[in-house]
Amino acid sequence: MTPGRPGGVLIAVDGGNSKIDAAVAGPGGELLATARGPGFRPKTTGFDVALESLAGVIDAVVERAGVERGDVAHLAAYMANVDLPAEEERLEKLLLARGPAPSVRVGNDTLALLRSAVTEGWGVAVVCGAGINCAGIAPDGRTARFPSLGPHTGDWGGGGELGRAALWHGIRGEDGRGPETALTAAVAAHYGVERAIDVGLGMHDGDFDRENLTELAPLLLDTAEAGDPVAREVVFRLAEEIALLGSVILRRLGLEDSPAEVVLGGGILRARRPLLMDAVAERYADVAPRTRLLVPEDPPLLGAALLGLDQLDAPAAVHQTFRAAFRAASREG
Repeated sequence: MTPGRPGGVLIAVDGGNSKIDAAVAGPGGELLATARGPGFRPKTTGFDVALESLAGVIDAVVERAGVERGDVAHLAAYMANVDLPAEEERLEKLLLARGPAPSVRVGNDTLALLRSAVTEGWGVAVVCGAGINCAGIAPDGRTARFPSLGPHTGDWGGGGELGRAALWHGIRGEDGRGPETALTAAVAAHYGVERAIDVGLGMHDGDFDRENLTELAPLLLDTAEAGDPVAREVVFRLAEEIALLGSVILRRLGLEDSPAEVVLGGGILRARRPLLMDAVAERYADVAPRTRLLVPEDPPLLGAALLGLDQLDAPAAVHQTFRAAFRAASREG
């Protein structure tokens, strides 16, 4: 990436699985416009469709901002499903070729979450939304992360895994292969069928979407909070994974004994479900007792914009102006 010129207009993008958010910041940190579009899911929709969705949101926010393309200095895009350096480089080149910015930085959305909340610009972020991911930045700028491509790269967790666990345990509790669990009736009721196994059979026949098991995640958390031991074990496993991800990154960066901030984000963690959050806090107290856990109020789009301003070498006053304008706009809805 060639850094954009200082003092120009910035386009910032936070691209998640469920939605793409974008903002335009003026040279003085003014919030000129925001826009939202469908999520960035290249593995589901195909890369070309996902790219068009992203480009559409960028075009829309530039039009709303009323700026000329020649005024844009930089585009900072932090995206889910962009997990490897080669994927970042590919998307950077494509966005650079399409315009409207003469310089582009693409990174994983975990970094935007991190930047939105940490006080000193370094720490660790764990995202638990549809999937799960973790990355960290040391005070000297060193970074550490995981590929986070799914089970084939050693990953477990997120709403998709919770949904699969709800269905799996619900069926096994029904047919005798597993302990009885309230998940059996809850899963069947969610889909409007008599038995949990009817959900699995319906997925086989194409009547139910097997790719959308994330919708069962709140059901599993509700069932766990109601005291079901099977569902509780799944929640505790997720808490272990969230703590393991963060503690490994802390060790890689030499921060395990430091007062590092660990930012917890993504839909599952942002919901602040008490059983899960208490379990996460307990596990971090065991493995990295000096860390401070944060669940940010600000969305990751703010972090994407602040990273973009960093890349433009914007002064602190510009950062402060944008942060205040962004928060004011968020309060207004």
